[in-house]
Amino acid sequence: MSTYDKPLPELTEENRPFWDSLRERSTLSLQRCDACGHIRYPVGRVCPECLAPGATWTDVSGGGEVLSRIVFHQVYNQAFADDVPYNVVLVQLDEGPRMFSNVVGIPNDEVQVGLRVRLHCDPVTDEVTIPRFIPEEP
Repeated sequence: MSTYDKPLPELTEENRPFWDSLRERSTLSLQRCDACGHIRYPVGRVCPECLAPGATWTDVSGGGEVLSRIVFHQVYNQAFADDVPYNVVLVQLDEGPRMFSNVVGIPNDEVQVGLRVRLHCDPVTDEVTIPRFIPEEP
Protein backbone atom coordinates (compact mmCIF):
# COMPACT_ATOMS: atom_id res chain seq x y z
CA MET A 1 0.00 0.00 0.00
CA SER A 2 1.33 3.47 -0.84
CA THR A 3 2.24 6.06 1.78
CA TYR A 4 -0.68 8.05 3.16
CA ASP A 5 0.48 11.48 4.32
CA LYS A 6 -2.82 12.84 5.62
CA PRO A 7 -3.94 12.84 9.26
CA LEU A 8 -5.22 9.50 10.50
CA PRO A 9 -7.56 8.68 13.38
CA GLU A 10 -6.15 7.43 16.65
CA LEU A 11 -7.22 3.81 17.03
CA THR A 12 -8.17 2.95 20.60
CA GLU A 13 -9.77 -0.03 22.29
CA GLU A 14 -12.97 2.03 22.50
CA ASN A 15 -13.21 2.83 18.75
CA ARG A 16 -11.42 -0.20 17.28
CA PRO A 17 -14.64 -2.12 16.41
CA PHE A 18 -15.72 0.83 14.22
CA TRP A 19 -12.44 0.86 12.28
CA ASP A 20 -12.13 -2.94 12.15
CA SER A 21 -15.60 -3.32 10.59
CA LEU A 22 -14.64 -0.92 7.81
CA ARG A 23 -11.27 -2.56 7.19
CA GLU A 24 -12.25 -6.21 7.54
CA ARG A 25 -15.82 -6.31 6.21
CA SER A 26 -16.39 -3.00 4.36
CA THR A 27 -19.26 -2.45 6.77
CA LEU A 28 -20.26 0.49 8.93
CA SER A 29 -20.72 -0.70 12.52
CA LEU A 30 -22.07 1.67 15.18
CA GLN A 31 -22.92 1.38 18.86
CA ARG A 32 -26.52 0.48 19.79
CA CYS A 33 -27.48 1.28 23.39
CA ASP A 34 -28.28 -1.89 25.31
CA ALA A 35 -30.88 -0.03 27.39
CA CYS A 36 -32.88 2.05 24.88
CA GLY A 37 -31.69 0.87 21.43
CA HIS A 38 -30.45 4.30 20.32
CA ILE A 39 -27.77 4.01 17.61
CA ARG A 40 -24.98 6.47 18.24
CA TYR A 41 -22.07 8.06 16.48
CA PRO A 42 -19.45 9.14 17.33
CA VAL A 43 -18.29 6.39 19.65
CA GLY A 44 -19.07 7.10 23.28
CA ARG A 45 -19.02 5.48 26.69
CA VAL A 46 -22.61 6.39 27.53
CA CYS A 47 -25.79 6.78 25.50
CA PRO A 48 -26.59 10.44 24.77
CA GLU A 49 -30.32 9.59 24.95
CA CYS A 50 -30.65 7.69 28.24
CA LEU A 51 -27.12 7.94 29.73
CA ALA A 52 -26.84 4.15 30.07
CA PRO A 53 -23.28 2.79 29.79
CA GLY A 54 -23.76 -0.44 27.80
CA ALA A 55 -23.70 -0.75 24.02
CA THR A 56 -23.43 -3.45 21.38
CA TRP A 57 -21.70 -2.94 18.04
CA THR A 58 -24.29 -3.23 15.28
CA ASP A 59 -23.84 -3.23 11.52
CA VAL A 60 -25.92 -0.55 9.80
CA SER A 61 -26.90 -0.16 6.16
CA GLY A 62 -24.38 2.55 5.25
CA GLY A 63 -27.13 4.38 3.37
CA GLY A 64 -28.11 7.96 3.94
CA GLU A 65 -28.77 11.40 2.54
CA VAL A 66 -26.59 14.49 2.21
CA LEU A 67 -27.91 16.91 4.81
CA SER A 68 -25.33 19.65 4.27
CA ARG A 69 -22.37 20.24 1.94
CA ILE A 70 -19.46 22.56 1.36
CA VAL A 71 -16.61 22.62 -1.15
CA PHE A 72 -13.21 23.70 0.13
CA HIS A 73 -11.17 25.77 -2.33
CA GLN A 74 -8.55 26.96 0.15
CA VAL A 75 -5.76 24.87 1.62
CA TYR A 76 -6.20 24.74 5.40
CA ASN A 77 -3.93 21.74 5.90
CA GLN A 78 -0.99 21.21 3.55
CA ALA A 79 -1.64 17.45 3.50
CA PHE A 80 -4.84 18.12 1.50
CA ALA A 81 -3.33 20.60 -0.98
CA ASP A 82 -3.50 18.17 -3.91
CA ASP A 83 -7.20 17.50 -3.22
CA VAL A 84 -8.42 21.12 -3.47
CA PRO A 85 -11.21 21.64 -4.34
CA TYR A 86 -12.86 18.88 -2.30
CA ASN A 87 -16.26 18.43 -0.70
CA VAL A 88 -17.15 17.82 2.91
CA VAL A 89 -20.66 16.61 3.62
CA LEU A 90 -22.83 15.88 6.61
CA VAL A 91 -24.64 12.61 5.91
CA GLN A 92 -27.84 11.75 7.74
CA LEU A 93 -27.56 7.98 8.04
CA ASP A 94 -30.78 6.00 7.58
CA GLU A 95 -30.44 4.68 11.15
CA GLY A 96 -30.32 8.17 12.67
CA PRO A 97 -26.77 9.33 13.38
CA ARG A 98 -25.03 11.99 11.30
CA MET A 99 -21.50 11.62 9.95
CA PHE A 100 -19.07 14.05 8.33
CA SER A 101 -17.32 12.63 5.28
CA ASN A 102 -16.85 13.14 1.54
CA VAL A 103 -18.82 12.09 -1.51
CA VAL A 104 -16.49 10.59 -4.10
CA GLY A 105 -16.96 9.45 -7.67
CA ILE A 106 -18.85 12.52 -8.95
CA PRO A 107 -17.92 16.17 -9.55
CA ASN A 108 -18.26 18.46 -6.54
CA ASP A 109 -21.05 20.48 -8.18
CA GLU A 110 -23.19 17.33 -8.39
CA VAL A 111 -23.04 16.82 -4.63
CA GLN A 112 -26.28 18.42 -3.47
CA VAL A 113 -28.41 18.42 -0.33
CA GLY A 114 -30.86 15.53 -0.58
CA LEU A 115 -28.52 13.30 -2.62
CA ARG A 116 -28.95 9.65 -1.60
CA VAL A 117 -25.59 8.04 -0.83
CA ARG A 118 -24.17 4.74 0.34
CA LEU A 119 -20.98 3.74 2.10
CA HIS A 120 -17.76 3.49 0.11
CA CYS A 121 -14.73 2.13 2.00
CA ASP A 122 -11.39 3.74 1.18
CA PRO A 123 -8.46 1.65 2.49
CA VAL A 124 -5.74 4.27 3.02
CA THR A 125 -3.31 2.18 5.11
CA ASP A 126 -3.07 -1.43 6.24
CA GLU A 127 -4.78 -0.42 9.51
CA VAL A 128 -7.21 2.33 8.50
CA THR A 129 -10.10 2.35 6.04
CA ILE A 130 -11.85 5.72 5.75
CA PRO A 131 -15.65 5.77 5.39
CA ARG A 132 -16.62 7.86 2.39
CA PHE A 133 -19.82 7.91 0.36
CA ILE A 134 -20.83 7.46 -3.27
CA PRO A 135 -24.16 8.27 -4.90
CA GLU A 136 -26.76 5.57 -4.48
CA GLU A 137 -27.73 3.99 -7.78
CA PRO A 138 -31.33 4.78 -8.83
